[in-house]
Amino acid sequence: MIPEAVQEWLKAAGHGEVQSSRPVSGGCINNGIRLLSESGAGFFLKTNSAAPEGMFAREAEGLAALRAAPTGLRIPRAYLWSGDFLLLEDLAPAERAADYWPQLGRGLAALHSLQSSRFGFDSDNYLGSTLQPNPWTDDGYEFLARQRLLYQARLARDGGRLDAADIMAIERLAGRLPELLPAQPAVLIHGDLWAGNAISDAAGGPALIDPAAHYGWAEAELGMTALFGGFAPEFYAAYEEATPLQPDWRERLPIYNLYHLLNHLNLFGAGYLGQVQAVLSRFA
Repeated sequence: MIPEAVQEWLKAAGHGEVQSSRPVSGGCINNGIRLLSESGAGFFLKTNSAAPEGMFAREAEGLAALRAAPTGLRIPRAYLWSGDFLLLEDLAPAERAADYWPQLGRGLAALHSLQSSRFGFDSDNYLGSTLQPNPWTDDGYEFLARQRLLYQARLARDGGRLDAADIMAIERLAGRLPELLPAQPAVLIHGDLWAGNAISDAAGGPALIDPAAHYGWAEAELGMTALFGGFAPEFYAAYEEATPLQPDWRERLPIYNLYHLLNHLNLFGAGYLGQVQAVLSRFA
């Protein structure tokens, strides 16, 4: 079903009636529908009747922040949203161009050049359908510990997904972050940059979707790119050519990825418990 508000907006914007609609598979949280209007313009509609309050509005804010950054990456424009839908520009993904991965690496390095004096964001947003707290915080270690690792650990404890020993291990790891991670500036990051959220546009160039945008650590972003399949070697080479990385950065990625593994444990269940415990065994 296409929301009446979407149909009214299309008409008011001069696009006329919806000529065709086609479901798009692949979304873990929301439903996707590709729309073609009478004007010939295409749109992408995300719907979720059970979406948490403000989820789509926060996504629109994150997309706007990424669009404002001079990265050369394609970010879809958000046109209209409510509690249960988000209407976006349709990027009409084509086959990736030959230089897709180097372009993406340089573009992400450009995004990470945008710094803030504090960690966080102007509003809390969502990682999938999990609330992501973003209170402005001066210290990056405190931000990662309190607003990421310990926050997800509390959700897992309350949901019966972690036992007392696991919680204590996460608390130990959170206390050791200054020993394990180098100090880094707060930079604008996509926040949920796994392979499924790096797509192509109609020309085959790199595009980013579904952000959980905030100011965090660049290494944390790179950690997510290496989770669930990872990105091509050309991506990392281009990124490091634009922004040299600190020694042994790859060795630290599981620490950052614990946040995402805990979130997957909370969203999708015990299948992720072993990966969580493996990180804790190594670093806690």
